[in-house]
Amino acid sequence: MLTTVAIQVSVIGSGEEWEDAAEEVGRLLAERGCTVVTGGLDEVMAAAQRGAKAAGGTTMAILPGEDRVAANPWADHIVVTGIGHARNLAVAASGDAVIAVGGSYGTIAEMALALRLGRRVVALAGAPEVEGALKAKSPDEAVELALRHFG
Repeated sequence: MLTTVAIQVSVIGSGEEWEDAAEEVGRLLAERGCTVVTGGLDEVMAAAQRGAKAAGGTTMAILPGEDRVAANPWADHIVVTGIGHARNLAVAASGDAVIAVGGSYGTIAEMALALRLGRRVVALAGAPEVEGALKAKSPDEAVELALRHFG
């Protein structure tokens, strides 16, 4: 039996000031049929998943700790890792593409890991500048750039 697997896009970043942009990214991804993957906690991560759920989408949270209760309420599927910041590799690897919204050192690590893995990485709204990442000026452009090579 042949199954169709949804495209997964990891939305990474942090910062309350970027939540509106992250929510819009999550909504747009869900409208395109993508599963939205995040680190599962608050701020940008919660906002992206909130946007995806508002559009009827599916979400996955990859948590740094060992307790599912830590996940934001918009997470459909929760992966507990117990490996702290090392879970950044799982977040980067789980996305067929990665969109960074805001962020700091953890976001830089995730962007670099995703690029090393050959993922398309798009930087939006205050995301750190990392060589190899595509730059987007709006959530629409970020989603378009992230999904362009999927046809």
